[in-house]
Amino acid sequence: MSEATKAGTAIRAVFFDAVGTLIYPDPPAAAVYAEVGRRHDSRLSAAALGERFRAAFLREEAFDQANGLRTSEERELRRWRNIVAEVLDDVGNGAACFEELYHHFSLPAAWRCEEDAAEVLEVLAGRGYVLGMASNYDHRLRSVVEGRPELRPLTHLVISSEVGWRKPAPEFFAAAAARVGLPARQVLYVGDDRLNDLEGGRAAGSPVVFFDPRGKAVDVGGRITRLTEVLALLP
Repeated sequence: MSEATKAGTAIRAVFFDAVGTLIYPDPPAAAVYAEVGRRHDSRLSAAALGERFRAAFLREEAFDQANGLRTSEERELRRWRNIVAEVLDDVGNGAACFEELYHHFSLPAAWRCEEDAAEVLEVLAGRGYVLGMASNYDHRLRSVVEGRPELRPLTHLVISSEVGWRKPAPEFFAAAAARVGLPARQVLYVGDDRLNDLEGGRAAGSPVVFFDPRGKAVDVGGRITRLTEVLALLP
């Protein structure tokens, strides 16, 4: 029995994670970095850039963990400057390369939605649930959500740079629950990250659905592999 089912009709709001749950970069980030990098004289392959991106991203995650998960728009900007500089360290004009990449990922066209997102959000909104997105991101997420018609049922957007805390900090989840004026036990979180979404949400006292589209987290109980499975969990 899932956490959502156990909570039953007590759930009144559903927050979804952004990247990896409702939206995905399209083309993938490594391909975009490779294309932009080539325009700035980089000779690195998309495969090499993918490895570099993962390593740089994890280093920034570790930095934030070591610094109490506090964040801001300034910190998020610095995070992405650091990542781009580390990944594309062979470009001629690093500042111009960063600006191009930073702008690209603010565009709705740079993202695709999970194939079931529109249906799931429409049905849940029709059932009367308050819907939102809760993400470790910055102000650019607002332009992405506003430009994707599939995401229109999302009436609340909780972004780490605006809240001042990154998931899995309990303060982030508390801010999301406060945004909709509900106790944590009535706010369901759906996300694909074990630490940030699953463990973070549970520690904050909220029911969580772990989204595992690739079917790899076989050791996690109550997981789903299709977003539409959320509909069967909520009346």
